[in-house]
Amino acid sequence: MLKVENLCSGYGSVRILHNVSLEVGQGEVVALLGSNGVGKSTLNNTLSGICRATEGRILFEGRDLTHASSDTIVAQGLIHVPEGRRVFPNLTVLENLELGSYRRMRARRADNLARVFNTFPRLRERMGQKAGTLSGGEQQMLAIGRGLMAEPRLLILDEPSLGLSPLMVEQMFELIAQLHAGGLAILLVEQNVVQSLQVADRAYVLDNGRITMSGQAQALLEDPGLRAAYLGM
Repeated sequence: MLKVENLCSGYGSVRILHNVSLEVGQGEVVALLGSNGVGKSTLNNTLSGICRATEGRILFEGRDLTHASSDTIVAQGLIHVPEGRRVFPNLTVLENLELGSYRRMRARRADNLARVFNTFPRLRERMGQKAGTLSGGEQQMLAIGRGLMAEPRLLILDEPSLGLSPLMVEQMFELIAQLHAGGLAILLVEQNVVQSLQVADRAYVLDNGRITMSGQAQALLEDPGLRAAYLGM
């Protein structure tokens, strides 16, 4: 579905990504792993049209989206749930969710809203509550629910477990496994190495803006180099 070829990107004259290549297939969960500051969010922002590629190509279901606008990218079904949730704090839960279908699948808003509430019953209970008053875990549910309102073809999840309690982290990865079982393709961008590799089909490791490792998730989980670098083992 998604093919990234020799992608370079950054901010102004500062290059962050160096010839990054990766793929996400139909129905796959692909983990992109790396510590803070290695370029994961820059890659997500470039895929979403927020940051512009300087070299390379982004192909989504055969269409070149390298220089496409963000709204065009969303319309194609490539949906980004950003790091830090980025909910609209002064809007209600319901209003935040409705905005998720503003550019794509507006005609199916009612059906998708029912699906989101079935996935996140807590959001149904709080649909009239201002998003800024929700807990961190609830805001993450809302951010993902807002993404699901657009019926994504591929969902980019940027650090979905960041700042959550251990119990909420477990629930978040259970949700990712559930979405995977439903056939949704996911690019999972995470620092949580072990749990990411447990739910992913394949994975890439990003370090200083370059892909340094890639392969089947289970093989990477057993790789001594990765275990030494990220798990202290």
